[in-house]
Amino acid sequence: MLRTVFWFTYFWLFQLISTLFLLVYFLLGLLGLKKSQREFLLCITRAWARQLIAIAGGRVEVSGLENLPVRAGVLFVSNHQGAFDIPLLLGFVPGLKGFVSKKENFRLPIVSIWMKLLHCIILDRKDLRQSAQAIARGIRDLQAGRSLVIFPEGTRSKSETMLRFKEGSFKLATRSGAAIVPLTIDGSYRLLEGNRGRIRPGTVRLHIHAPIILSGLPAEQKNDPAELVRGIIASRLPGRQP
Repeated sequence: MLRTVFWFTYFWLFQLISTLFLLVYFLLGLLGLKKSQREFLLCITRAWARQLIAIAGGRVEVSGLENLPVRAGVLFVSNHQGAFDIPLLLGFVPGLKGFVSKKENFRLPIVSIWMKLLHCIILDRKDLRQSAQAIARGIRDLQAGRSLVIFPEGTRSKSETMLRFKEGSFKLATRSGAAIVPLTIDGSYRLLEGNRGRIRPGTVRLHIHAPIILSGLPAEQKNDPAELVRGIIASRLPGRQP
């Protein structure tokens, strides 16, 4: 229980402190130091994400770093076991990346500012027009060389068993032509969701799979790569996935 209280206290204290970092970020922009601004954003978000996992007692094992494409503008596709997935990917997958995220996350004070700086995409599945606009923006971002992360399950599985992928999750890839990099997360739910809302130490494994180039796939997979990607992600999870 003490670890849980300390973690949430740290989370919100850091948000207050991070307002100073935001001032530095915007100052770099005013001075025209765009490259330094991006490097500063990467440094702060990566350090914050790693600290969140370290304070939770998470031990992270990463494999497949050699599979990362040299250029940015890729679509990372990951299973979604728990709340720690976002800091895990921010902290341990190199490079800046935004997330396709539900609108509720953008209501968090200060956190929402950092999400906007990372070019996260707001998705409201109850509003078809807004969803279409969000997808269009994501396509433009990928084509401009920004990387994005999607969780096709649409919600946390809170276990090692993957949920079915949502229809239309891969429109960002099929319409932008961006390479898909599947990610397998194994064990993140054990840090929180598997403990009735209490944070406990645990080991999390993250595997980065080889990129998938849609133009090189057969026609049926090129237009709907969901099952192919889901099978690749499942190959690194224990047990048989439904």
